[in-house]
Amino acid sequence: MLLAEIAAAGRDVAAVSSRKAKAERLAVVLRQLSGDEVVPGVAWLCGELRQRQIGVGWASLRDLPSSAAESPSLTVLRVDGIFAEIGGLAGPGSQAARRSALAGLFALATPEEQAFLRALLVGEVRQGALAGVMIDAVAAATGLPLAALRRALLLRGDLRAVAEAALRDGAAGLASFRLEVGRPLAPMLAQPAEDLAEALARSGAAAVEEKLDGARVQVHRSGSDVLVVTRSLDDITARVPEVVEAALALPVHTAVLDGEAIALRPDGRPEPFQVTASRVGSRADVATAREKIPLSAVLFDALHLDGEDLLDRPAGDRFAALSAVAPPESVVRRVVVPGSPVAADTADPADPADADAAAAFVRATLARGHEGVVVKSLAGPYAAGRRGGGWWKVKPRHTLDLVVLAAEWGHGRRRGWLSNLHLGARDASGQVGEAGGFVMLGKTFKGMTDAMLTWQTEYLLERAVSRDSYTVYVRPELVVEIAFDGVQASTRYPGGVTLRFARVKGYRTDKPAAEADTLEAVQALHTG
Repeated sequence: MLLAEIAAAGRDVAAVSSRKAKAERLAVVLRQLSGDEVVPGVAWLCGELRQRQIGVGWASLRDLPSSAAESPSLTVLRVDGIFAEIGGLAGPGSQAARRSALAGLFALATPEEQAFLRALLVGEVRQGALAGVMIDAVAAATGLPLAALRRALLLRGDLRAVAEAALRDGAAGLASFRLEVGRPLAPMLAQPAEDLAEALARSGAAAVEEKLDGARVQVHRSGSDVLVVTRSLDDITARVPEVVEAALALPVHTAVLDGEAIALRPDGRPEPFQVTASRVGSRADVATAREKIPLSAVLFDALHLDGEDLLDRPAGDRFAALSAVAPPESVVRRVVVPGSPVAADTADPADPADADAAAAFVRATLARGHEGVVVKSLAGPYAAGRRGGGWWKVKPRHTLDLVVLAAEWGHGRRRGWLSNLHLGARDASGQVGEAGGFVMLGKTFKGMTDAMLTWQTEYLLERAVSRDSYTVYVRPELVVEIAFDGVQASTRYPGGVTLRFARVKGYRTDKPAAEADTLEAVQALHTG
């Protein structure tokens, strides 16, 4: 298959909003992929590289040649091979070799293929072909039951491998997937709830657990062998000896456990997420890193214990099995709300006394410095790789009124609109620039409707002061209300902080920029 066909499918998928329409268009492409093309093709349509990272970012894409190709000639396998070669470059001269290989690739690509490659290499393929849509597309392409595909994805944890097995071997390929200790599974995910009351109404009998702002880990143990992987299924066993030791201390021979690795202060309060992330991500001397930033392993689910698979057991049974083998200090804090289980199409509020106990637990959790709670139905199975399977996350909302400093042109479905906003806080004291100026905190393209994109494009273009090929810089006049999950340190932005998971709530055209929130206020949220 030609790369151009993948790029065309990406454009088509980005142009429609219907999940069914996206899946049907993707299914057309999947049917045409040959065996060796399935893995890279599925990865690219999901906005990823088969190799995950090959050492290419924005800087590597500057000054590449314009297209000289009169017609498409690049095949999926040829491009995937070039990516693999680039990813394998290392040592002296590798940067120049990488740029040379990229230049050769781009010289052979049409303008449309170049645009797709740029977006793919910097992680900006925003066409909506995420895992949920892609698994629907595989079902449409093969005629296999969606439930069987989801189950295979649960057990294998790799969408590309599941798609390959389904397209190549059909139902027999899916049946070959089994839970195996040592083979990571896609983790179960929580969907957001507006508040605790909504989560309890939807869950029925539930456990309300601390939501730890650490690094999600899945722990596999077989005898004295332990494997620890991240949410993205990357192997970090060598970096987290504390988690390995906690697993080996359990009175079991085999286990698959779900939990968090988190850095805690001496008083038990969590360190900022960046501290945990830097420790888990560090490849430096582990003993030294451990001495400086010790980690704690906190477990909250058991998927397998001593030969018994627990995936399909109710969550209440899984919690009990975990608590029977793990010491209390290694199990997440929780309170059980024993309201009667509810049908999927009803909402049965918890008993007032139970709801009061849950609310008190939330307050205590926040007072301990954690970011919120997860409400988990006691009746639900472990729905790996999915949201909405019985877990709801509840976090307090934070918002700031910030000023738009610039906006970048969108890609894919957002082509032609100004999308990615540059956000600034007011520098009231002049600690970074001049007092009364604005300091950039980060960017966001999340939370925008089509109507909002249309409005902001027209509004910002009228206030443009300069522009380049990607960005329109504007007068700092427009105030936007931004919701976010937290503030973290950043060396990338001049104020030294940035926002986690920033998204647009709405524009405050009633508010002058002089009343936007200050850099000092944002910094106080970080230090506080």
